[in-house]
Amino acid sequence: MGRQIAAHGAEAVLAGIRTGTLDGVDERRAAAWRMRASAAGDPDDDLARHRFVIPGDPDWPGQLDDLGDARPIGLWVDGAGDLRRASTRSIALVGARAASAYGVNVASELACRLSDRGYSVISGGAYGIDAAAHRGCLAGPSPTVAILACGVDVPYPAAHQDLFAAIREEGLVISESPPGVNPTRLRFLVRNRVIAALSRGTVVVQAAPRSGALNTAHHAFQLNRQLMAIPGPVTSDVSAGCNNLIRLGKAVCVTSAEEILEQVGQAGDDIAPIPRGPVTRRDLLSVESKRVLDAMPGGLGVIGPAEVALKAGLPLPVALGCLGGLEAGGFLKREGTGWRLTARGRGR
Repeated sequence: MGRQIAAHGAEAVLAGIRTGTLDGVDERRAAAWRMRASAAGDPDDDLARHRFVIPGDPDWPGQLDDLGDARPIGLWVDGAGDLRRASTRSIALVGARAASAYGVNVASELACRLSDRGYSVISGGAYGIDAAAHRGCLAGPSPTVAILACGVDVPYPAAHQDLFAAIREEGLVISESPPGVNPTRLRFLVRNRVIAALSRGTVVVQAAPRSGALNTAHHAFQLNRQLMAIPGPVTSDVSAGCNNLIRLGKAVCVTSAEEILEQVGQAGDDIAPIPRGPVTRRDLLSVESKRVLDAMPGGLGVIGPAEVALKAGLPLPVALGCLGGLEAGGFLKREGTGWRLTARGRGR
């Protein structure tokens, strides 16, 4: 069916849907399309205002073919970006509409860092995590793609009209639904498969146990895309879905853009560094010097070199060498024939 549909142009596809003469399309699907098309506007006017991309077109993303029979017949596209190029290096960031401040901050920070690394960010244009992901990506150099459950000319939610306008300037707003179509609950669930298929990996930032974002995660898992999740507090219902994906082994736990790129990048080229705390001056000391510091009495107590060597379990010459080095480093201060800790030496 896909090859037959690809042989049609965008205008022929739309005309065929209306008349029922499109080859290779299941009659039941064609009948449903005809019913919806009868209430739709003028396709010529729609094509004059928006692009309609179908399989076989130069900018059709080939990864959507992984959906098989569930592949979209075509996509309405609005914006200055190139759909194929924007989806080649892309990450989907999805999550709860009723996101917490933690989730919004994490989503925007991840999106910005991914954009800086040359990855576009795909999301659904909704409140909460979606909006934070789009805004974070807009702060970087890479485009963001909003996949809507309504027509590309329908600002839903209405409060995001300015956000969608900003996305169109360098990125894309796309949809399976024709222009003018309003969203429905089913359309939100149906469009989630496109979000999962279009991206190289999906990151669930926050999700309640019955969140729609878990539907996107399910599609990503079924498509063998990289599925990742951001862990959250065990007391937070809005993170329960993410924590459960990790617990069941369906999603990889990630906490940074570097860890996300490790999952979707080239093997050996995008290894994320292991997070470590700051290196202190004490960390740079030798093992023997650390043992001498541990042997020193707390407070302002003074101790002689022989006692230091005994407590540290070191030969006296080694202990004396360490004492001199620690004094030079500001960890110890000499008092008569002994040494005591300084403020730096008491620090941990």
